[in-house]
Order: sequence, then structure tokens, then C-alpha cells
Amino acid sequence: MSNSAKREYLETIRARYRLARKPIKKLILDEFCDTCGYHRKYAIRILNARPGRFVPTKITTSGRRPQYQSPDVLAFLKRLWKASNLACSKRLKAMIPLWLPHDQTTSAQTRKLLLSISAATIDRRLAPVRRHHTKLGLATTKPGSLLKKHIPIKTNQWDEHIPGFLEADTVAHCGSSMAGMFAFTLNSVDIATNWSEQRAAWGKGEQGILSALKSIEAALPFRVRGFDCDNGSEFINWTILDHYTKRKRPVAYTRSREYHKNDNAHVEGKNWTHVRQYLGYQRFDDPAIVPMLNDLYTTEWRLLMNFFVPSVKLLDKQRVKSRIIKTYDVPKTPWQRKLELTKLFQQLNPFLLHQSVDKKIRRILTVASHSRT
Repeated sequence: MSNSAKREYLETIRARYRLARKPIKKLILDEFCDTCGYHRKYAIRILNARPGRFVPTKITTSGRRPQYQSPDVLAFLKRLWKASNLACSKRLKAMIPLWLPHDQTTSAQTRKLLLSISAATIDRRLAPVRRHHTKLGLATTKPGSLLKKHIPIKTNQWDEHIPGFLEADTVAHCGSSMAGMFAFTLNSVDIATNWSEQRAAWGKGEQGILSALKSIEAALPFRVRGFDCDNGSEFINWTILDHYTKRKRPVAYTRSREYHKNDNAHVEGKNWTHVRQYLGYQRFDDPAIVPMLNDLYTTEWRLLMNFFVPSVKLLDKQRVKSRIIKTYDVPKTPWQRKLELTKLFQQLNPFLLHQSVDKKIRRILTVASHSRT
């Protein structure tokens, strides 16, 4: 029996039940419980209730009406999320005002919603399409020579409010084997602004790494004041040491502790977000790939990463009993942390930059695939 039929049956016998004597009430109650399948106490309660008391009312939901269920909102978020290489919701929220003016497909109402959307709502809207990436890279750092005693270990942080203090590391494009020669990406990040620069080199030779460092230094919008690296032989050598220490304005050249990757946490994070997430783990053992990578790194790549991809900075870290409480700033791009390139920023379109970066990466991966066949 349906619920509506049960309600109709209840209304027809309620008056008869309330006017009947006790023996007749018992018979009516038995028949009602058998017909509707109700518990006896519940049946007595609804038979004695006032008419209409147990009629279900219209269900209403509290709170404001949903605003962000529009397919246009989700379409833009998905497009931005993929273009930013699966950035988190807080970084996506900071990216929307930078990327939205260059999108011509969204309506005025959608733009208004996107500018007011919260990070939590972005998480909810993107939840069905998120994918998790957990693949790890290969560690290629090898101890340097006895030269390490000439390079001090950085025991405290530099002044993180002044641009020019860099952390650097190399990313090996070796696939699953370290045998033979292959390309490396030299990755560097400025601690104060998070400005990053990448250059490619064939192998880990001193001259190749030195050339990449000089190219990075020439492209930075500020003077290099400090340089910190790990204990790999590509950095711990006389060539690099002389480059930074024997100049008119010597650079503070330091290294991290052995087997302590977190000493260079700034650049270690960028190894994943700025290199591995885009180029993956494929082996680049064709020397022709190096100039292709440098063409990518020195043009659209650096403009896209430094002008339109925000990141967060750790402001404070405290230990409270067994918990470590971290405080981060609002996500900003390196350009927003150093507002001296406004004219260049106004000439850029992030969607066109991303399309160009995507084409060049596909071309590089195609060459790498053909070199292995």
C-alpha cells in the first residue's frame, strides 16, 4: 500500500475509531495495523491525533539558493584548472582575476560569479573531475668533492624580504635509467618573490651548468645576492665557486646539509610544480631536445609561470605541543610580489601563452619518443 493510500485510509477510519467503544476500537486498531503494517503504539498515536497533523508538509531547505551551479562556471573552472596544471583551489581563486579578462567566452553574469566564488566552492565544483598524481621522481644528487669545506652550510634563512637570494637544483630527464647521457633542467627560485627560471643542459658538466646559470642571472629582474644549492657535483666545483665569489660584488654562495632535502624546500617544490607536472618522467637522450627546452624556458614558459601562476609563501611556523601550525600568505604571482613589470604584464595573454607552451611541450615529447624507437 502506498503512503497516499495509507493517509486516505487513516482519514476514513479516524472519526469512527474516536467515537467507538473500547472493544470496537481494539478491532479497528488490529485491522489498521494489519493493513498498513504500523506498530501498534504508532497507530494509536496517529488515530488519536488531530486531522491533518501527520500530513507531510512541503520540504524546504535553509540557506541561500545555489548560485554557482551554472555549466558556464564549471566550464571556466575546468579550463583554468587544466591550464594551470591542476592548481589547488586557493591558487585558482587568485588566478581568476588575472586570467578572466583574457577569456571572451564567458558572459557578464558568469564573470560576476567567478570573481566572487570562494576556494571551498571551487573544490566542490571540481570534485567530480579531480585526479590524483602520486608518481615520484628519481634522486640524482651525488656527493661533491672535498671542495665542500670551502662552501659554508646555510644554517639560517636569508632576508626573505629582499629579492635576489636563489635556491637551485637540477631535474634529471633520465626516464627509468641513469645510464648514458641525457638532458637536465636547472631549476632556480627566488625566495622573496618566488620568481623562477629554468634552463636545460646536456649532462651535468661544469661548463653546461655555468652557461645555464649565467643565462638565468641575465634574465632575472633583480641582482643575485645569494645562491644556495645541494651537494651535487654539478654545483660543488671550482668553476661555479669562482663564478660567484670572484666578482666585484661577490654572491653569498652556500649549500645545504647532506641528506636534508628540506633545506632547499623552496626549489624542491618547484621541481614538481614547474618541471615534472609539465614534462613528466620521459627520457630526453637526444641532444636536439636541449635547444628546444631552452627556447621554451626563455619565452612563453617564464612569462606564464611568473605572471599568471600564483603560489603561496610560508609566513610563520610554530610548534604547539605535538602539532605544527603553519601560516601562509594569500596566493600571489611573482609579478605581484615585485610590481615593476606592469607594462609587460599588460601585453600578455595567459591562454595564448599556455597554448604555445603546450604545443612546444608536445613537440619535445614527440622528439623524445622518436629518439627511443
